[in-house]
Amino acid sequence: MQETTLGRSDVIVSDVCLGTMTFGHQTPPEVAFAQMDRALEAGIDFFDCAEVYPVPSRPETFGRSEQIIGDWLRRSGQRDRVRIATKVSGPGRTVRGGAGYDGAIIRAAIDESLARLGTDRVDLYQLHTPMRGSYAFRRNWGFDPSAIDSAAVRAHMEDVVGAVTDLVRQGKLRAFGVSNETTWGLLRWIDTAERLGGARVAAIQNEYSLMDRKFDTDLAEAACCEEVTLLAYSPLATGLLTGKYQHGALPADSRAAYAQAKGEAPTLGGRRVPAAEEAVAAWLGLAAEEGLDPVHMAIAFVRQRPFRAIPIIGATTLAQLDHIIAGLDLRLTPEQLARIETIHRRFPMPF
Repeated sequence: MQETTLGRSDVIVSDVCLGTMTFGHQTPPEVAFAQMDRALEAGIDFFDCAEVYPVPSRPETFGRSEQIIGDWLRRSGQRDRVRIATKVSGPGRTVRGGAGYDGAIIRAAIDESLARLGTDRVDLYQLHTPMRGSYAFRRNWGFDPSAIDSAAVRAHMEDVVGAVTDLVRQGKLRAFGVSNETTWGLLRWIDTAERLGGARVAAIQNEYSLMDRKFDTDLAEAACCEEVTLLAYSPLATGLLTGKYQHGALPADSRAAYAQAKGEAPTLGGRRVPAAEEAVAAWLGLAAEEGLDPVHMAIAFVRQRPFRAIPIIGATTLAQLDHIIAGLDLRLTPEQLARIETIHRRFPMPF
């Protein structure tokens, strides 16, 4: 395991992050405790959470994942060995009537998260989604930014940066991040912080994988030039890259199977489409030809991008986490990376 710094902050973390969004739903507390133990043993000292976790977000489970982390911290006594990230909810979520956040809400929400986590500080505090909306979660297909009031957005950013800066000074958070953000939004957050002398964005948590590479152009350039670290969520494309959903399969206890049991479409947020299955077949074929495990290949790819990127690995079971950890020594060769680019050109945007 290697270490990296979040942006220009003083927060140093492992270059792999443990995601916790299943804690308290698919992953019961005792298994969650075992996962955090195992991750720390492997050198993964960076855990990511959110106040609305576990997913799917429901009022009755709000905050449960943070509570489980807090219980583990109290039981293990390992607070000083780990770095904890969490998020305030964006608009439309199952909290505060879907109001999202402003400076006042953030001041209250972080205290609530700290209480659930049982700690006096959060190492990285993130905005889960932009208040103005974004093209994340497959909204890129119909994204229309024409109604955005840029002056109102800037005023909102000033309010939030002011609150976050105060919380940094109080010691309640160490670094500030955004999530599901665009290039324009990222740069405006940075501009606002510089203008106000406030807390600067250190990390951006966006979806990124072999199958979702929207980050590769303008956002990658902005992140490199402004020294912002990518926290890449869904590096296995919500499990598609494992191959477990191929040919219409719906594994028991999977995220898609749970959605179907609740009467919802088992589409993994619009990712399970014919083009995606064809792309997955190509990725699985490449892994087989190269003698690579497809999970290990997918994680290694994210870690070897030309910009600073930390994959957020998630597992329902301890066995799944062990499988991911077993491949963290993999480094893809230049020839293997070239073959990945060839397939990417065939399937640049499969969902």
